[in-house]
Amino acid sequence: MDVREKLRVLPGVDTVLRDPAAAGLVQSLGRPRAVEAVRAAVEALRRGILSGERPDVSPAAVVELARELAAAERPGLRRVINATGVVLHTNLGRAPLADAAARAAAEVSRRYSNLEYDLKAGRRGSRYAHAVGLLRILTGAEDALVLNNCAAATLLALAAVAAGGEVPVSRGQLIEIGGGFRIPEILELSGAKLREVGTTNRTRLADYERAIGEETRAVLWVHSSNFATVGFTESAGIRELASLGAPVIADLGSGALVPVADEPQVPEAVAAGAAVVTFSGDKLLGGPQAGVAVGQTEYIDRMRRHPLARALRPDKLCLAALEATLRLYADPERARREVPALRMLHTGPEELEERARKLAARVAAAAPELEVSVVPSTGRSGGGTLPLHEVPSRAVRLAGRPPEELAAALRAAEPPVIGRIREDALLLDVLTLLPGEDELVAEALDAG
Repeated sequence: MDVREKLRVLPGVDTVLRDPAAAGLVQSLGRPRAVEAVRAAVEALRRGILSGERPDVSPAAVVELARELAAAERPGLRRVINATGVVLHTNLGRAPLADAAARAAAEVSRRYSNLEYDLKAGRRGSRYAHAVGLLRILTGAEDALVLNNCAAATLLALAAVAAGGEVPVSRGQLIEIGGGFRIPEILELSGAKLREVGTTNRTRLADYERAIGEETRAVLWVHSSNFATVGFTESAGIRELASLGAPVIADLGSGALVPVADEPQVPEAVAAGAAVVTFSGDKLLGGPQAGVAVGQTEYIDRMRRHPLARALRPDKLCLAALEATLRLYADPERARREVPALRMLHTGPEELEERARKLAARVAAAAPELEVSVVPSTGRSGGGTLPLHEVPSRAVRLAGRPPEELAAALRAAEPPVIGRIREDALLLDVLTLLPGEDELVAEALDAG
C-alpha cells in the first residue's frame, strides 16, 4: 500500500465523532473542543504516515490520541468554579484576588518594573521597600517586611530574634498548621529552643513569668486560628506578655485588617506591644500568597538582614498584587465590596436566596432530568480561619442522578465545577460563586 492509499484510510473528523468511543471525549471537552482535538489528532496521524510510520488509524485510536493531545494542551494549574461554600478553600487556591490586584500583577508580569531599582536615586534599590508604607499606615507598625508565606515570616522572625536562646510557648498554642507543619518543628528549624509553659487548656501569665530567664530571647504567641478550645480555659494576651519585658512574636495567621467575626486584628496586636506580628496575605486579607511581618524597626531590620530572608523573599507578582490589595483597605467599606473573600463573608442571606433561585432556574432549564431545589446551607471561612464561624447561605440541590456521578461530570467540565455531596445529593453553594459563574455552572450541567 503506497502513501496515498494509506492516507485515504484516515477517517474524517465526523466519522470519528460518530463512533461510540468519542462519546466520552465530547462529554468531557464539549463538542467544539472535541472537534478541534480530533482534527489535530487526524493531522498528527497524517504527518506520521508521510514520515513513514504505520500508525493505528481506527476511530478509537484517533479518539485516544485526541484525548492525549487535549490533555497535553491543558495547563496543570487551572481555573475551577468553587461551589463548596468554603470561602478560603486551601485546595482551591484560597482567596481569589480583587480585580485591582489581578490587574496590578498582570501589569508587572508583562513589562519591566522597579522591583529592585530606586527610581529617585537612580541606583539599585530593595524589593523589601515595596508595600512598607502601606503596611505602616494600615497596621500602625514602625516597619514591615513581606515574605512568601506566613510560615516563612514566623520562621524568619524566630531565627532573627531568638536563635540560640529559649522561647516560651503555651502548650495550648503548640499547633499544627496546614501541610503537617508544627510550631515545635518551626522553632527547632529556626535555632531557637522551645520552652513549654502552662497546660493545653490553661496558661496563665504567671506560667510565662516563671519560664523567663537569662536564656529567653523572645516569647511566642500563636493564634489557634484553625481550631477552638472551649470550656475550662485561660490564656494570656499579647499585651500581658509584652509587659514581661521580652520581645513578643505574635503569629496571627489569618491577617484580618478589618473586623471579621471575632478574629484578632493585626492593628490590635501591634498596639498591644508585640515586637513582631506575622500574618498571611491570602487568608482574610484576601490577597496573594504572602507572609507579612510588621512591628518594631529593631526586630524587622534583623529579619531583613538575616541570610535566610533571601530564600524566603516574594516575587514581583506577589508584591504588585499585595500592594493593590492593601490600597483597597484605605477605605474599609471599599475593601468589603472589592476584596472577594470579604465580600462573600459579608453577603446577606436575602441576596444569597435570590442568587440561588436564579441559578436553580437556569440549572433546571439546562438539565430537566434532574430534581432541582434551593436549600439552606452553611458557608465557612476555611483556610485555617474562624473555625466556629458559620455563614448562613443557600445552595442549589441536585438529585435524580447518583451524586458521585454528577460530581464527576461537573469536575470534567471546562471550567470544572466543584460542589459538595450531602445526603445523597450534590449541593452547589452560591456563597462562593464569583460574578458570571452561574451561567458557566448551567452550561457545565447542560454539557454533562
